[in-house]
Amino acid sequence: MENTIEVPATYNANLLVQYKDITNGNVTFPIIKVNDLEYQLDRIKNLEDFLSRSQGTISKIIDNLTEESWFNPNTEKEEILNDLCEILDYQPKKEVQFEGTIYFSGRVDIPLSEYENFDIDDYVNDITVDCYNGDVVIDEYHTEEVRES
Repeated sequence: MENTIEVPATYNANLLVQYKDITNGNVTFPIIKVNDLEYQLDRIKNLEDFLSRSQGTISKIIDNLTEESWFNPNTEKEEILNDLCEILDYQPKKEVQFEGTIYFSGRVDIPLSEYENFDIDDYVNDITVDCYNGDVVIDEYHTEEVRES
C-alpha cells in the first residue's frame, strides 16, 4: 500500500512569505519563498536532533565523572578510554605504512611486421595497482622494469 500525501490546492511552494526575525536585538522582516522556509525548518529539526543526541553523549560522560567510576583510583586508564570511545562511538586507529614488491607476467600479440620496433616497456607502462579494501590507500606505484622473457 503506497503512502501518499494529498497536497492542498492552496499550497504554493514558490509563494513569498514575510516574517519577523530578531537577531542580536535587531528586528527585520525578511521575505522568502515557502520552499526556502521549509528547508530552514528541516535544518532546524536536524540541528535540534543533533543537539539532543550531543546532550545525551555529554550526560553519559558526566555520569562517569564520579568517585565511584572514572575518579576511582582502582579504575584503569584503559577502561576509561574504552568507555569514552564507546560513548562517543569512536574507534581509534593507527596508520600503518607499508611497501611491497609485485611480480606480474602476461602476454600480448603483436603483428610480426611491428615486432622489430616494438618496445614492451612502452607498451606496458600503464599498469595500475589497486586494493579493494576501503581502508587501504595506495599512495604511489611505478613500474621499474618490464622485459621480454
